[in-house]
Amino acid sequence: MRKLALSDEILLSIQQPARYIGGEVNMCVKDPKEVAIRFAMCFPDVYEIGMSHLGIQILYDMFNRREDVYCERVYSPWSDLDQVMREKMIPLFALESQEPVKNFDFLGITLQYEMCYTNVLQILDLSQIPLYARERSEEDPIVIGGGPCAYNPEPLADFFDLFYIGEGETVYDRLLDAYKEHKKKGKSRREFLEIAAKIPGIYVPQFYTVTYREDGTILDFKPNHPNAKPTITKELMVSMDDYRYIEKPIVPFIKVTQDRVVLEIQRGCIRGCRFCQAGNVYRPLRERSLEYLKDYAYKLLKSTGHEEISLSSLSSSDYTQLEGLVKFLIESFQGKGINISLPSLRIDAFSLEVMSKIQDVKKSSLTFAPEAGSQRLRDVINKGLTEEVILKGATDAFYGGWNRVKLYFMLGLPTETVEDMEGIALLSEKIAEAYYEIPKDQRQGKVQIVASSSFFVPKPFTPFQWARMCTKEEFLERAYIVKDKFRQMKNAKSLKYNWHEADLSVLEGVLARGDRKLSLVIEAAYRNGALFDSWSESFDNEKWMKAFEDCKIDPDFYTVRERSLEEVFPWDFIDAGVSKEFLTREWKQALGETVTPNCRQTCSGCGARVFGGGVCYENKN
Repeated sequence: MRKLALSDEILLSIQQPARYIGGEVNMCVKDPKEVAIRFAMCFPDVYEIGMSHLGIQILYDMFNRREDVYCERVYSPWSDLDQVMREKMIPLFALESQEPVKNFDFLGITLQYEMCYTNVLQILDLSQIPLYARERSEEDPIVIGGGPCAYNPEPLADFFDLFYIGEGETVYDRLLDAYKEHKKKGKSRREFLEIAAKIPGIYVPQFYTVTYREDGTILDFKPNHPNAKPTITKELMVSMDDYRYIEKPIVPFIKVTQDRVVLEIQRGCIRGCRFCQAGNVYRPLRERSLEYLKDYAYKLLKSTGHEEISLSSLSSSDYTQLEGLVKFLIESFQGKGINISLPSLRIDAFSLEVMSKIQDVKKSSLTFAPEAGSQRLRDVINKGLTEEVILKGATDAFYGGWNRVKLYFMLGLPTETVEDMEGIALLSEKIAEAYYEIPKDQRQGKVQIVASSSFFVPKPFTPFQWARMCTKEEFLERAYIVKDKFRQMKNAKSLKYNWHEADLSVLEGVLARGDRKLSLVIEAAYRNGALFDSWSESFDNEKWMKAFEDCKIDPDFYTVRERSLEEVFPWDFIDAGVSKEFLTREWKQALGETVTPNCRQTCSGCGARVFGGGVCYENKN
């Protein structure tokens, strides 16, 4: 029987002790002494968030299929346990074996969101691993980062030994095999990093040198080691069916954010929204076959006992076999107490028909994401959604029995005017009016329209990576303009408007487009007590502002400063599949308010064809 790392006394004194004990259904159990490589897989947030992350479940399953590897999990201890561990000098431990992370060969950290960066340092600190890669000894684990934020790894570059750029299913086996051979021969840490640097998709930050201009922009970014590649090309699964999916996901004891089976139906997106990083870095769109998904739907539900299955993708409506898959799921599972969840649907007639079949008689809210209040601005961002389509979708939904609608917008988008801002209220009002145009005897009570706006953050590898970002004050001014317009609407009692935290969005913008100089700020903010910044109750902007001041770094340099098309970006050494030429062209198209057709309508020459598969090669021999 495993000995728990935490005593009963500690477990009884903290919130949700089940976060730290492991032992869940489908947890992998191996003898640590019988494997060649021990890998601690970390999500730098609380257990409930990390356990909902599909990527970690996929890698956990993939690694543990190897007899020579034992992959275990670790999450950020919540603030109450964090304090106890520091006071009692308890090293951070993995859930499966309950053994200290510092004893492992690898610590892999998923970088899902910029506001978790101080939690990365918490993980290292509590694990008793030196924060900076250059300070680690032969006894310390190799620290490797991956995930969406690894597409600009530079703000965290000094803290990581390696980064894996792209999808984890492709070359991790090669990396682990290289480490196994390295360990057998008793070679040094640096010698392993030299071997790893040759592997596709692997970036070793210490093997590159950055030089700066007097104005603070990058002059040059070059390898300083012969094994380091000048360009790191992302790793990508070309054929989705060639890779085994999870069969037995871990089932947590406590309720987590995504408490259901997740069936990934495709990767990538055809839409080309100019603000969306995922839509660019996961190109090209690649689908799993219908038969593949049918097989795994059965296996997942059988192995977990979950009562809900969710179809995961960036845009479920664009999956070509969606009708057949939904029909199969309804016929196979609906009468057996299994709910079907379809996020990321475009609201059209087919989607509404599907949702009518899979939702209870008491209909839940429908979600639309117009993103912008005016057609002009929707064309700027290449949303591909007209007001006519939005209103028709809402009207069809109202006739179908729905009376609650959630609308998602962004404020601070490039070229935004007061007219665009006020358009958010006007569009919400038009949707409410569409409801009240339905005969009274066919309505389901009063309509509820909830409009929410986040603040626009320019991200790497999007056409808006050159865009200026608003200040906190500008964001709030825009939110108040929208709020005032809502008050003027005839159906104001049926409308509600709220917005995201402005200072948090600004900080996200700094970290999203930052360079290596920010490692000092991240460390200083962490030392100031910044932790769980993605949680509004924990976020303290003053701790970050003090860090910027103490490090003599101006956050405005990374946000409000105008960028030229010639500027060298910190992430330019990464080939994410979309060329800088394409992104430049799309930036100019945006400023010209010109729409680019989606990938199934015509090829826009983004560069993703070089991968040799997916939507780029549909219907081609």
